[in-house]
Amino acid sequence: MAKGRGRRLIQFLHRTANRWSLFPAGFLPLPSRPASRLFAFDRGKPIDRFLIERFLERNAADIRGRALEVGEKLYLAKFGGDRVARADVLHAVPGNPEATIVGDLVSGNGLGWGLFDCLVITQTLHVIYDIHSATSNIHRLLRKGGTALVSIPVISQISRYDADRWGDYWRMTPDGAKRLFAEVFSPSRVTVEAFGNVRLAAAFLYGLSVEEIPPAALIENDPDYPLMVFIRAVK
Repeated sequence: MAKGRGRRLIQFLHRTANRWSLFPAGFLPLPSRPASRLFAFDRGKPIDRFLIERFLERNAADIRGRALEVGEKLYLAKFGGDRVARADVLHAVPGNPEATIVGDLVSGNGLGWGLFDCLVITQTLHVIYDIHSATSNIHRLLRKGGTALVSIPVISQISRYDADRWGDYWRMTPDGAKRLFAEVFSPSRVTVEAFGNVRLAAAFLYGLSVEEIPPAALIENDPDYPLMVFIRAVK
């Protein structure tokens, strides 16, 4: 009887405790294909967009005056509202009907300096190879006292849309983001925060939407597994 219970206990522990160590090298009990290759836009709200919106909501007071967003003015309208006197949309190449400015963040072509009270630049810098010039020009675009609100992925699939057009080059840690912006802005006026955990990172890579993951995963933050890094930089 005792031996039988002992064997069953050992079998139970092998099934439930430290499961990763039970599998042979090179084998993981996980699907080899993602549920979505479209960042879960086809399944619900993407996890990265949820985190971006949470960041912008916390800093909504910065979205004011003459403000610029890359690609569209979705976040200017959602978080700026009546505080935004003029909303501009920046796009790198002609053809975007929402764009009011066609310009290059690296060369500065098409841009005007010292015009903006706020820049909302989400999921953009990682698809620009010369990220240092782009950051310098972000600083030049702002008026004194203006604020750049920036998001950069730490962990992400390749953005195929961007990779096929102009490239997808970088992922960035919180330390990297802090140093990048502190080289241009006053270090004391750069705030960097990151959010993520291993469960959230895995869910994002598998293309799961916010609606498909446990709510607790959207609350817990593990500094060793950041999914996104956010920068607030004031000129």
